[in-house]
Amino acid sequence: MKKANAPKRVNLTILCSDAFQYRNLIEAEENQNLVIVQCATSPEQIDTEQVECLLASPAMAAEILNECPNLQWCQSTWAGNAPLLEHSRRDYSLTGVKGVFGQQMREYVFTYLLHFSRNVDAFSKQQRKQQWKPVPYSYIAGKTLGILGAGSIARSLISPALAFEMRVTGLNSSGHSVPGFDQIYSAEKKRDFARECDYVLNLLPDTAATHHFIDREFIAALPQHAVLINAGRGSAIEEASLLEALDNNQLRGAVLDVFIEEPLPDTHPFWHHPKIVITQHTAAESRPEDIVALFLENVERYIACRPLRFQFNFDKGY
Repeated sequence: MKKANAPKRVNLTILCSDAFQYRNLIEAEENQNLVIVQCATSPEQIDTEQVECLLASPAMAAEILNECPNLQWCQSTWAGNAPLLEHSRRDYSLTGVKGVFGQQMREYVFTYLLHFSRNVDAFSKQQRKQQWKPVPYSYIAGKTLGILGAGSIARSLISPALAFEMRVTGLNSSGHSVPGFDQIYSAEKKRDFARECDYVLNLLPDTAATHHFIDREFIAALPQHAVLINAGRGSAIEEASLLEALDNNQLRGAVLDVFIEEPLPDTHPFWHHPKIVITQHTAAESRPEDIVALFLENVERYIACRPLRFQFNFDKGY
């Protein structure tokens, strides 16, 4: 009887700030088809000639990309991959992270929907002054949550929104309907979308088409009582227009989790603006245990020559 061929082995390099946590999680799975050949927390520690499969943060991966002649596949540890998508090298497979952020995003978004509707800041101010006076507040029931981007994370918000009796609208590039949304708008109809929003959540990817999507025109179309939450990409917001709208009471407030430059510079006006809440890129963080589970599933697909999950299209940028 002919002896079966040995299974293909994946030679893995891990490169990210929590690389050793990833290594421990992967080794605990005892995957016989996977060999960790390198594990490092900075690009300078990598022997680039050995890089075939790379599990890495996109910023660190981008630093060594041109020096890895044998790279075949990179599994990013982040949802956002601008450093790699904007890189000139594209002769390898790049896979991202999806399907693991829903619970975190639900909790984050509804924290601030309720924060503003119940006027938490006003009650806190009254408490500090030891005052018992009427404080205006409202409900999110009957209000419209508009979501820029109608992908898997956006869809995870539909169920809790319905539980609170909210209406949910969405915007995507095509305008094609998506199950669960009351209405979907195309990018060309962004002002019509904005006019309906009591709360608007940005989850758009970082592409040329989404750069400064939330511009003066879009912000002007929002109702004066609207609250903007940005948990997508900092590049989506035209910062000067947002500050102008807040200063002129054209918006009630903004919750900003992501920024063009991170960490946000000490001198940035967002830090001290009374109508802005800053949450320091914590809305939905990559948890190694979630990423490892997704990566190991892709390892099996890779060995079997099956399509990898969440593979990026370099031309589209997502």
